[in-house]
Amino acid sequence: MFDMNSHARWRELPLAVSLCALLGAAPAFAQNAADPGSVSAGKSDKKSDPKKPSLSQAIPTSPNATINLINLMVKRGMLKEEDAQALIKQADDEAYVSRQAAKDASAKADEAAKAATAAAAAANPPGTRHVTYVPEIVKRQLREEIKQEVMAKAEKENWASPGAYPEWAQRIHFYGDIRARYQGSFFPSGNDPTGATNFSAINNGSPFDDGPTNPYFAPSFDTSQNREQFRLRARLGMDADLSNGFTAGLRIATGDSNSPVSTNQTFGNNGGDFSKYELWLDRGFVKYQSFNEDFALSVGRFDNPFWSPTDLVWYKELGFDGFAVQAKREMFEGFTPFAVGGAFPIYNTDLNAGINLGSAGASPTDPTTGAPTKFESNDKWLFGGQAGFGYKINPEYAVRFAVAYYDFDNVQGHLSDPCTVSSASDVCDTDLNRPLFSQKGNTYMTLRNIIPDPVGNNNGAIQYQYFGLASQYRPLVVSGQVDLSQFQPAHIVFDGDYVVNTAFDRNLMIQTAVNNKGPSVDGSPSVFNGGNQGWLGRVTVGNTEIKHLGDWNVHVGYKYLESDATIDAFVDSDFGLGGTNLKGYFLGGNYGLSDNVWMTARWMSATNVAGSPYAVDVLQVDLNAKF
Repeated sequence: MFDMNSHARWRELPLAVSLCALLGAAPAFAQNAADPGSVSAGKSDKKSDPKKPSLSQAIPTSPNATINLINLMVKRGMLKEEDAQALIKQADDEAYVSRQAAKDASAKADEAAKAATAAAAAANPPGTRHVTYVPEIVKRQLREEIKQEVMAKAEKENWASPGAYPEWAQRIHFYGDIRARYQGSFFPSGNDPTGATNFSAINNGSPFDDGPTNPYFAPSFDTSQNREQFRLRARLGMDADLSNGFTAGLRIATGDSNSPVSTNQTFGNNGGDFSKYELWLDRGFVKYQSFNEDFALSVGRFDNPFWSPTDLVWYKELGFDGFAVQAKREMFEGFTPFAVGGAFPIYNTDLNAGINLGSAGASPTDPTTGAPTKFESNDKWLFGGQAGFGYKINPEYAVRFAVAYYDFDNVQGHLSDPCTVSSASDVCDTDLNRPLFSQKGNTYMTLRNIIPDPVGNNNGAIQYQYFGLASQYRPLVVSGQVDLSQFQPAHIVFDGDYVVNTAFDRNLMIQTAVNNKGPSVDGSPSVFNGGNQGWLGRVTVGNTEIKHLGDWNVHVGYKYLESDATIDAFVDSDFGLGGTNLKGYFLGGNYGLSDNVWMTARWMSATNVAGSPYAVDVLQVDLNAKF
């Protein structure tokens, strides 16, 4: 067994061996020290050097051989006493270090022995039988199994790959975009300032006195004052792969309001003075998609599931609430039919409740049951279906075509039962028929059948009114696109939409319309001159996507959309400053400044199709970035 104390003694050997070698030459060294000129051997004469240092005879014998040897050399005159003291101190220090090292090593050895004993006891509980021999093939098998287990865990948790994300994080994808915009709105002379009634402002506030004794105009849109605005759109989204074909998505976005067709935030708005801006939940959905991507089911708030090459009917940023089913199947090479269907709640009233009718002059209780009288639920829905196909004729020619039919259920306004209205706080039973969001262009009717009262409303001269849509809406939409790519990387793309509202009833509109009336030639009362059709044609030349520096495209088109071809709330919010009942041309282009950074410029010139004179030119210059 290895002796720690003997190890300490071996640490002293180098110095001791050197001293012994020196001691072996002691006689000659002593002779030369006494008589430097003499080369003969002989004993030294002590009396000849009275100052020669001597070792005290009182020094006891040390247990350290090196120290004893040094003392002996001093005694024989081979070392000076001060040199001897230095050597003795060195020997003591080396011995101390050796003893401490031996002590520490011994302690650690004891601890290791105890740990090994404890591990053996834990691994071998009472009753365990010991196998004194494990075949080599078994050892290799165990090593391979352990290796596979460790590597699988390392790969799953990525702790063996520095800088890599955990497996769950790799299934989440973040994306976003930012757009800074300059917008100029320029109105020519000749617009009618009283003709652009803002029905959305009325329906979202107190009812407007539409009576003949009211000297004030109804709220209206700007038709004469040019505006220049700087606006921001910022969006941040997340898609998560939930496995087995399921995904989930969220997106937040800026916006001046909860408008469904705009996420623009105007600088200086929302309180001004560099006030912070609001964020809205813009998307939130769960989606299932089959392995071959031929079938998809979406639930929540998601992108438009219907194919729409232009924004004639649906604005490109519009989100749909509800559920949608999408299916496609390649029948033969290049030819892929597809179909889309869905149901989407537009508005939901309170469950079997609403507003007590007592304040409207009606009985506050049901005469049969005695319960308070309430509004009936008046939910509004959109049901839609689309069928079409895509056909890639060859690498240079591709076409796409689709037909869609939409049914906006319960959106049409209805005249209320007779009700007494004497103040803006009174209600009638069809007030919830009014649309709470709209742009402009649709035809409206009055909703309240107000009873003339000599005291309450000056025999009907005071008319606190809300307004609802005069028409029902069931638009049929035909969409098409032709892509010519023989000039790669540039494409020439022709696309367009045509829409007709199949539920439009002109006779009913003539009877109930309060707007979209044109001047008569013979001086008779103006009559309704709106319509139910619309179309848009566009040609685009250049890259289909702007991703890199130098990518470009330009486009030009014409739009014609009559007042009641579709609901104005969901169409383009830029052309003509939003809505239907507009016609005119537009042109623009995009240019890539860097990867995922590009500039956009657009000019749009629009005028009214029907009703009072209205025209506006809009210039937009955007700096776009996405990540």
